[in-house]
This record gives sequence, C-alpha cells and structure tokens, in this order.
Amino acid sequence: MPHHSKDLRKGRYSEPGRGYLVTTTTYKRQPVFQDLACGRAMVRVLREACERGMATSQAFVVMPDHLHWLLVLGERATLPRLVGWVKGTAARRINRMLGAKGKPFWQDGYHDHALRRDEDILDVARYVVANPLRSGLVQRLGDYPLWDAAWL
Repeated sequence: MPHHSKDLRKGRYSEPGRGYLVTTTTYKRQPVFQDLACGRAMVRVLREACERGMATSQAFVVMPDHLHWLLVLGERATLPRLVGWVKGTAARRINRMLGAKGKPFWQDGYHDHALRRDEDILDVARYVVANPLRSGLVQRLGDYPLWDAAWL
C-alpha cells in the first residue's frame, strides 16, 4: 500500500487563533504510552509547546498508541511547525528514556481538523477526553491519568 503522508499536508493552512484537533499515532501503533513515565513525558512536551507560545491547549488525551490534542494555534508557529516540534521533541526525549535512540517513534504525518467557527469547542473537548472511556481503558475518566482540559 502506498504511503500518503505528504497528501495529508496538501492545502493545509495555519491560522493563528484558530482551534485545531490534531491526532498523531506512534510508529506501528506501538503502545509506548502504556508506560506512565513515557505518557507524562509526552504531556510535558505539550505543556512546553504552550509555554513557548506555539499553542494554547484546550484539551488532550494521551492514549497508549496515539495522541489527541485540541489546541488554539499561537502566533509563534504554523500548525506543521508546531506538530513537527512536538513530535520531534517527544521522540528524542522518550527514545532516550527507553534507550532507543534514533528509532522511529511516530507514524509519518498527522491528522488535523480546523474547528469551524460554529463548532462548540466544549463538545470537541468532551469527545477528546472521553477516548479512554470509549476504548474501554477505564470505567471513569478520573481513573485515566493522561488527559487534561482547560475547563477544569
């Protein structure tokens, strides 16, 4: 099957101040984030991106083999630059933790959805953080450690 990650970037436009839902998957869907230390390292990278002014996090959930991040794009980054920085930084740090320096960490590309002006960001945030419930990882969201939302 041909690889179409470059096709995902065609027509992509970054608009500062717009909300985006970004989803990216680990390489071969390896459940790297089942290791809580790796999941927490991923969360630190998201927070650091926000501290750098690249985005404002609205909600995220780090699943065992993928990440959903609802964000508002900052003035300091385009969406491809932000996602590239997050994926690259997380890969280097977590691979170092695992003693897997230089190994592939993420699948190529990512999926993004630019929120329409009429979309309710709270509904999207609820959808994001409910992923562990829908996938059967937990019975109560409070039992899942790798999520956050701006409204808490």
